[in-house]
Amino acid sequence: MTIRVCVAGATGWVGSAVVKAILKSPEFVLSGAIARRAAGGDIGTALGLSPTGIRIFAKLENTLLQTSDVLLDYTKPDSVKARTIEALRRGLRVVIGTSGLTAGDYEEIGREAAELKLGVIAVGNFSITAALAKHFALFAARHLPSWELMDYAHADKPDAPSGTVRELAEELATVGRNQLGLPIEEVQGDKQARGASIAGTQVHSIRLPGYVISFETIFGLPDERLTIRHDAGSGAGPYVSGTLLATREVMHISGLVRGLDRLLFREKP
Repeated sequence: MTIRVCVAGATGWVGSAVVKAILKSPEFVLSGAIARRAAGGDIGTALGLSPTGIRIFAKLENTLLQTSDVLLDYTKPDSVKARTIEALRRGLRVVIGTSGLTAGDYEEIGREAAELKLGVIAVGNFSITAALAKHFALFAARHLPSWELMDYAHADKPDAPSGTVRELAEELATVGRNQLGLPIEEVQGDKQARGASIAGTQVHSIRLPGYVISFETIFGLPDERLTIRHDAGSGAGPYVSGTLLATREVMHISGLVRGLDRLLFREKP
């Protein structure tokens, strides 16, 4: 059975790459396209391809949602939660690739999905290698008591930290309690210099030209240190396979799943 997918952010950096992959795939059908840029035009034409007959709409309610199984969202953090809840209430499952949502946002989305018995998969980074870096960091945190996170991105990235790093910080808190040598409230000078405290982890976000997306989990012990780092290149290709994996798997879950690693390493029924 083919999966009918409506893509929000269809002309964006990752969204456009995913749309192109869906159009080539026998497993998926592009059933809708949402984007402010090029609204009213054909999604194929907007992406430099042959016309597809699929019109780009600016808002969710204008798309032919009754023909879709999944909403795939690669948009902006200020709109994704409302769009996700609206899609769930219309009977769609949702895959979220947009970063910037908080743990509280996900609690609300998770409750809605559970009540409606529909699946939502939210992933801060759809790269398979990024998922492995996260998985290895969570494993290391079982054995190492102290860590901090470094979050690197391009200068104009609006959310800080990235969705990848926020997701990792929140999940580290479920593995162990981070031990700080000096409590943040006892720091002299500017406490902000120690980074943001997210679920007990200090997170340092760097935004400069020359970076795309990178993150480090740094573990420290007396006389030794472990760094687990992931670096992304400038292309969107690494995110496509993970996105399609989540779009496939969301058809078989109920409630909210956060993190691509949860899909890669979960127990199979």
